[in-house]
Amino acid sequence: MTDGPLIVQSDKTLLLEIDHDRAAECRKAIAPFAELERSPEHVHTYRLTPLGLWNARAAGHDAEQVVDTLLEFSRYAVPHSLLVDVAETMARYGRLRLEKHPTHGLTLVSNDRPVLEEVLRAKKIAGMLGNRINDDTVAVHPSERGNLKQALLKLGWPAEDFAGYVDGEAHPIDLVQDEWQLRDYQRDAAESFWHGGSGVVVLPCGAGKTLVGAAAMAHARATTLILVTNTVSARQWKDELVRRTSLTEDEIGEYSGAVKEIRPVTIATYQVLTMKRKGVYPHLELLDARDWGLIVYDEVHLLPAPIFRMTADLQARRRIGLTATLVREDGREGDVFSLIGPKRYDAPWKDIESQGWIAPADCVEVRVTLPEGERLVYATAEPEERYRLAACTHRKIDVVKSLMARHAGQPTLVIGQYIEQLDELAEALGAPVIKGETSVKERQRLFDAFRTGEERTLVVSKVANFSIDLPDAEVAIQVSGSFGSRQEEAQRLGRLLRPGSATGGDAKVARFYTIVSRDTVDADFAQNRQRFLAEQGYAYRIVDAEDVSTL
Repeated sequence: MTDGPLIVQSDKTLLLEIDHDRAAECRKAIAPFAELERSPEHVHTYRLTPLGLWNARAAGHDAEQVVDTLLEFSRYAVPHSLLVDVAETMARYGRLRLEKHPTHGLTLVSNDRPVLEEVLRAKKIAGMLGNRINDDTVAVHPSERGNLKQALLKLGWPAEDFAGYVDGEAHPIDLVQDEWQLRDYQRDAAESFWHGGSGVVVLPCGAGKTLVGAAAMAHARATTLILVTNTVSARQWKDELVRRTSLTEDEIGEYSGAVKEIRPVTIATYQVLTMKRKGVYPHLELLDARDWGLIVYDEVHLLPAPIFRMTADLQARRRIGLTATLVREDGREGDVFSLIGPKRYDAPWKDIESQGWIAPADCVEVRVTLPEGERLVYATAEPEERYRLAACTHRKIDVVKSLMARHAGQPTLVIGQYIEQLDELAEALGAPVIKGETSVKERQRLFDAFRTGEERTLVVSKVANFSIDLPDAEVAIQVSGSFGSRQEEAQRLGRLLRPGSATGGDAKVARFYTIVSRDTVDADFAQNRQRFLAEQGYAYRIVDAEDVSTL
């Protein structure tokens, strides 16, 4: 037994004692292969998963390094069965490889013939393969490169892709760093992606993921297709690229519901690509409209399922996914790994905060009690109606007013899920509301007014969860959410985490309030959403609505 900070358990959980003097060193050592599950005040819980171990292999770590790390930092003897399992799981990655054959084109090659024989007999894979070239090599239909990787991952034999990338159509793109500089972690993230050729960069909201995308484009110096969540995000990407790179407005096209421009750099929304007419996707030709050298996926954790299928055809292109969290509520993290690429760079929120690049956050849950009449209505309602009833109680309006009085003059977002509730709040607060039916032009006008201080409060629906640049928001009050969505919690907190200065070090504290109805599913869902914050090291304080004035 040693005095290490880590307890390694046979169920593949790792417990890290945060107050230990070697905790920071240990956390850095296990981060490439262990997935953080919870990080409350004193003991953080990590888990070893096949996907996490394969991510580590893809990033160049081998089983010996993982085993040595566990043995070095573990306080107690590491279960032998776990070490064997780690080694065997990691050894599965790379036994199958996708390679370019000089005469046969794309091929699947194995250094372990029984594994190849096993996968050749899988029904889902049969149609993706061509002729057997020799005992260890089989031809692959080029259009099936992505589908095959996806299928092999599900079979537990993830393929290493050595088939390479096309350079695409060359187009000069340079960063113009006259009045700004890439931060070290942004440069490291872009370089980690470039050396890997494809993959995902995980950075907190407000940490400058757009600049990482721009740096990746400067590496590629080729035509680029950028896929984003909505039109507002598309226009913000365009503004940033014009400001930060050598690209001019004429070189950047928008491809959305409103505009259909194809330029050397084209920014398209997920919605337009997934639009279906008579059973077909009419805008899919955009993927082949130019010889793209790079595909950028913004908010990759929100990638709609049809885009995964389309992405399967883009395997010869370099691909970078940008996200604040790899948590997907639909459990398709494996599709991100196989179709876009492994995680190439991940910076914990708290690390970026400690450098002063994002604001520290104070997270408070305010609990209200439903009035007797509302409790009876809630108790007798159908299960699918209960969350709406609990989330939309009128008691929350009074709490919002109290919190607004406490933070008078500070730029504040009031965020919710239900339009009727938001309309009521907007009226009670005398503030504008932004919802799905608000035009893009009006949204941008209100965001600009908020940015300049003309509007100090905005009431927003879930349309403001993603890719909305609100650099001056200091307070967020959440009244309802998308059930138990952790990714939504990440985005909403991220709306606040902009630093107080451009150079780091003087960040203001962001205030994040969630108003929850106790003894209801509202409280249950809130607990699930908060898991993300716990995973990132943020602790929630819980107060009663009556005590808001004492905060």
